[in-house]
Amino acid sequence: MSALDSLYQELILDHSKRRVGEGALDDAHAEHHEYNPTCGDEITVRIRVDGDRLTSIAWEGSGCSISMASASAMTELLTGSTLAEVDERIAAFREMLRSRGAVEPDEDVLGDASAFHGVSRYVMRVKCAMLAWVSLEADLAQVR
Repeated sequence: MSALDSLYQELILDHSKRRVGEGALDDAHAEHHEYNPTCGDEITVRIRVDGDRLTSIAWEGSGCSISMASASAMTELLTGSTLAEVDERIAAFREMLRSRGAVEPDEDVLGDASAFHGVSRYVMRVKCAMLAWVSLEADLAQVR
């Protein structure tokens, strides 16, 4: 395992333990639940938007460390971003995960979410990593 892979693995483990954004969100503008029937992971993401900015993200869920860590990294990365930045980062994350390792992440765009680059090589795990992000997209569709 390379030093970079080891660092990425540590970031995923850290996010799966500290879980940024886990919990309720009062007065959410949107709420969406996603379920992955393949593995049983599920998550509900709630957001607040003020103008063109995603001001709050909170989530509640259960599942593997990859899905929970991804929700945490997503929350940390996207809270406070403009909606245009959120769209750009979701697209970059999806492209990285669908690449099967061929697309190198831009850490300036993805931050800790870059750690999921290695997950892209495991098709069954891509859905786990995308679960919170798909829920967030549905939330954004509700508020737009």
